[in-house]
Amino acid sequence: MSEKEHKVSRRQFLTYTLTGVGGFMAAGMLMPMARFALDPALKAGADSDLITVADLSELTEEPQLFPMTYTQDDAWYTSEVSENVFLMLNGDDVLALSPTCTHLGCQVAFGTNEDHPEQFYCPCHFGRFDKQGNNIQGTPPTRPLDAYEVVVEDGKVKLGSIYQRQGGA
Repeated sequence: MSEKEHKVSRRQFLTYTLTGVGGFMAAGMLMPMARFALDPALKAGADSDLITVADLSELTEEPQLFPMTYTQDDAWYTSEVSENVFLMLNGDDVLALSPTCTHLGCQVAFGTNEDHPEQFYCPCHFGRFDKQGNNIQGTPPTRPLDAYEVVVEDGKVKLGSIYQRQGGA
């Protein structure tokens, strides 16, 4: 074979080089975007850690506030988070409600409003929820209190992830 058959022209060399560099740069930009899009989908199926909050024997049919502490990882920073949760017996089930009002995030309390002693009351904007955490029509919240996944094992009440309940007045 002659040397002329193996030569690459200047135009071909630049085309190959620019295509390779452009492909490398495109891959560098697309990989983080693909990871950002796929990572939550891959984590969604993972089991959440259950947090033991109370003994089943402590619960009544009236909502009671229990403290809950867990470890939270934020990138490279790990912290202890303390929150509260309302627990109550709901027939044979346990209902775990977030004390955060779904209107603007204030903390609700049960039985503190003299006019409505059997309801959750938000003092910030006078929001009210019934004993099951459903929002009362005519008050600011447009959806029920958020709830936690509940697992009862060996007489212990354990909570999983929080979720938005459907419904509303």
